[in-house]
Amino acid sequence: MDKLFNFDTINVIQIMKRLSYILFMLLILSASCKKEDDPPTTPVIADNTPKLARDTLYYIMQQWYYWYNLMPSVSRENYADPYELLEALRYTEIDRWSFVADYEDFIAEMQGTFVGHGFRIGLDNTGKARIAMIYNNSPLFVEGVRRGWIVKSINGYDIASILATNDGEAYQTAIGPSQAGITNTFIFEKPDGTELSITSTKESFTINSVILYDTLHLSSGITGHLVFESFIEPSEEELETAFNFFAQNNVKDLILDLRYNSGGFLYIAQQLASYIAGNSKKGVTFAELNYNNKNTDYNTAFPFEETSYPLSLPRLIVITSRLTASASEAVMNGLEPHLNIVSVGDTTTGKPMGMNGWPCAERYFFWPVTFKIVNSENEGEYYNGIAPTQICTDDIKYDFNDRREECLYQAIHWLETGTFQTKGLNLFSRSDIIQEKPSQINNTLVIRSDNKIIY
Repeated sequence: MDKLFNFDTINVIQIMKRLSYILFMLLILSASCKKEDDPPTTPVIADNTPKLARDTLYYIMQQWYYWYNLMPSVSRENYADPYELLEALRYTEIDRWSFVADYEDFIAEMQGTFVGHGFRIGLDNTGKARIAMIYNNSPLFVEGVRRGWIVKSINGYDIASILATNDGEAYQTAIGPSQAGITNTFIFEKPDGTELSITSTKESFTINSVILYDTLHLSSGITGHLVFESFIEPSEEELETAFNFFAQNNVKDLILDLRYNSGGFLYIAQQLASYIAGNSKKGVTFAELNYNNKNTDYNTAFPFEETSYPLSLPRLIVITSRLTASASEAVMNGLEPHLNIVSVGDTTTGKPMGMNGWPCAERYFFWPVTFKIVNSENEGEYYNGIAPTQICTDDIKYDFNDRREECLYQAIHWLETGTFQTKGLNLFSRSDIIQEKPSQINNTLVIRSDNKIIY
């Protein structure tokens, strides 16, 4: 990403438009984070950066924050840095998403850079800790570990007990910090009942956002199956590969698994929706962004785009959970006026809002909520989440492509019969899933300085 700040100019916001679908470019030309009312005549020393960043954030919030007229009245001088100020200004009745991020950490996250073992872990309905998801490039995946494996212990700690008591501090003690070189010993129980000890070292690697793509040969026809975890930069190429595969296999339906997908770039969501809707929808509104009453000139529609491998589906079945958020919800909401959307799983997070991003001094990234997102029929505001057509437990005992997995089983049953199989359905349960990814970067819809939007 280009360097946007220096210490020699006054803080100014510039807005630039690019191409027909680009919303705008938000740049703070003095990323020095200078006070607008008292620009220094000498270079700002590093110790002053937090206060200057705080002041810059204050001006941004007054102009761009979606609920600027509902913010508490505060004196910015009472807060040491932008982290503290944002918490003081946040409209807490609704806003649970605005955040200040470390500059380098955020960029690395959106580029798919990851440090760790590369898994999500949760409790099944019998109280066993299991791998809920694992990245293909992770150290443990290379060792053969897959979703559904029981995690009996990590470095001797009983992980199931830690998860059952929701003891985050104990979990961090067991797993160690997110640093390359940290080594942990895992005791797994494989699906065949055998135990396996694996010593794994945390590494830095690029995550895959497409966890799985395959086809299912059903009585209703060939069905594509896509497990998609995040809308990040590597997703563009990964989705193209997956939909090329679907096109070559002449799929007529798609099961889209978004159960662990909590956000990312809106332009990736736009592409995914365009693959699904097909080229006949080119130019039709997929999503529209609406800003506060100070910035209505920047309300912008994002259309469906032409793709190389369109599916042009009349219906779509989506697997969701409480972790399904932001860009995932935008895809569902944006497609809803144009095809039949059916979902299986749990109610989604509920985030119909998005953020513009301001980098500051290559030290901070500000992401306040700046707009709401609606579909072509002006529908949105799903603050309570999008409820599933059929509620169903995230069955982490089985891998994503195992037809015994409850959500996949129900999706297949609906495609083949038009109904859900409620007889013998397990009692619904919800399990918190622990992940290694930084939690503050989840559930975000933001506009980046190169005009790519995160949701």
